[in-house]
Amino acid sequence: MPSIDLDSPHPGVRRITFNNPEVLNAFAFEMYDEMVNILEAIKYDASIRIVVLTGTGRAFCSGHWVGAPGRQPWMAPNLGPIQQDMYSMARIKQIPLGLRALPQPVICALNGPSAGFGVALALASDIIIAGRSGTFVNAFHNVGVGTEIGVSYLMARSVGAQCTADFLFNAGQIDAGRAERIGLILKMVEDDQLEEEVLRYARGMMENGPLDLWLTKQTLHANLGATSYEAALDLEIRGVSMSKSTEDGRDKRMAKFWNRDPIYTQR
Repeated sequence: MPSIDLDSPHPGVRRITFNNPEVLNAFAFEMYDEMVNILEAIKYDASIRIVVLTGTGRAFCSGHWVGAPGRQPWMAPNLGPIQQDMYSMARIKQIPLGLRALPQPVICALNGPSAGFGVALALASDIIIAGRSGTFVNAFHNVGVGTEIGVSYLMARSVGAQCTADFLFNAGQIDAGRAERIGLILKMVEDDQLEEEVLRYARGMMENGPLDLWLTKQTLHANLGATSYEAALDLEIRGVSMSKSTEDGRDKRMAKFWNRDPIYTQR
């Protein structure tokens, strides 16, 4: 049965693994609903500091499982086709939006091809680290649409309009090497080093305070659409003031002074 598996490979790290390897981890209908509920639970779990997305086997996520059995569990019966699409996407879009709304930074461990919805999942993450086999595949044209799930928005803000247009207009593919060169991913590593590198990176981020990371993530994404430099500065000032006045902020400064590890209590 297709599923989404959860584990904690390191204290404070919650790994979400798409587990439908027979169809390259394409999403069945129930997986969308499950993913929305998982993100909602993680959002309010203060013990989770970092979230990792990855896939089982040789792919990250190949998008929607065309011909998946069953039906959307959230869908009312007897709707027209346009109404079905509207209700379907209203639920599915909560997943990339939910990833961005998490207080925890999200690392995508791109362990193979991503296509369609899988591309959106990767781009909605905060950091992408790819194995050499990682690829981004534009499969939208295969089902007669140009772009979905905010890929045009997310990719253009990573690599600009030209690279995004090339990817979207030509049903293109971007391998991990090119993705690293154009800044679509943070780095490429050998496939057998991907898990170790992602966990190393996650541990490094957890040296920073939980609220510090939360406010920094909020500020980073909000300032991509800031109306002015002054507005961006004002948002950063808010984050600095809040973060440095917490007990965790004070302990971080003391830990640096005394050359010890900080002790975070979420206070």
